[in-house]
Amino acid sequence: MLTPLCGRLGIDWPIVQAPMNWATDARLVAAVSNAGGLGVLGPNAGDEPASADPKQMGERLRRQVRAIRAACTRPFAVNVPIGRGGNRGFSDRSIEVLIEEGVRIAIIVTGSPEVYTARLKQAGVFVIHAIASVKHAKKAESCGVDAVVAEGFDAGGHSGFDEIPTASLVPQVAEACAIPVIAAGGIVDGRGLVASLGYGAQAVYMGTRFMATIECPIHANVKQAIVAAIDSGSTSWGRSTEIARTLKNRFTEEYRRRELSGATREELHKFIADYAKMPGGRRVAGLRGGDLEDGEVYLGTGLGLVRDIITCAEVIRRTMNEAHETLDRVRSILREDARATAMERIQA
Repeated sequence: MLTPLCGRLGIDWPIVQAPMNWATDARLVAAVSNAGGLGVLGPNAGDEPASADPKQMGERLRRQVRAIRAACTRPFAVNVPIGRGGNRGFSDRSIEVLIEEGVRIAIIVTGSPEVYTARLKQAGVFVIHAIASVKHAKKAESCGVDAVVAEGFDAGGHSGFDEIPTASLVPQVAEACAIPVIAAGGIVDGRGLVASLGYGAQAVYMGTRFMATIECPIHANVKQAIVAAIDSGSTSWGRSTEIARTLKNRFTEEYRRRELSGATREELHKFIADYAKMPGGRRVAGLRGGDLEDGEVYLGTGLGLVRDIITCAEVIRRTMNEAHETLDRVRSILREDARATAMERIQA
């Protein structure tokens, strides 16, 4: 099941491990890439506590990139979130380190493709840009990116304000753009892969499924929560601040109560930031500290389909096996339909 994008990226299977903030490190990335997928190093990878120093964060990134190379000879990517409001100290330094270390694939998120695309392309980097609407996909294509991640509202973490589900977004982006599309949002298995290929994507982005793996550095509480979750275990929130999808817990319920009660944007931001139990705030406390009640635990809508904690290699093996089984099942159904139609014509 090798797509044209697989060939361009140098990977065996059309599976990209999503670059989850505070949930990736060199071990996870190397495990995914060694198994034939594309491992992606997310921001704040591998080290604690959180730091506001771009130089320190840049050196953390450098150490992680070198650790990946020590454990893996296959392609991998680095994710860079563009700083909001002109605050680009971290992203500027990340881009510098990425180029200095000769990383060949970059995934850029939360900002305009005009910021770094030309510089990365000049350095020979394959540029992937994450988007959540057709408008932004076309903008990315016009700026010269090599591929886009079409991230539906089903995805864990922050998503677009248009709240377009994956099943609607991906085919529209694939129809509107000539560059390859990677489908993201709620995809955790081979059925999701086959559906995404049917929508016109050439690969899938999987985050939640790779969180429930042996190699993922998040807290064991979070992995167990994923395995125990039902279909409604995640929730979206933040219409007044910034839309996110996380584990449904005490924090999300209280946020929603305050928002519906008329709290201002500033008050809601303060509530999100007002967490003193662990340095780094709710996000670090949730994913790395295992606080399932007051932490931010980013999870997508597919969590109810994740039922065990396995290796990254096993995730990829199962996904590809199920994808082939799904294709066979669909072909069988279509053949049965065709036979039934033929019999109806004969009987008529």
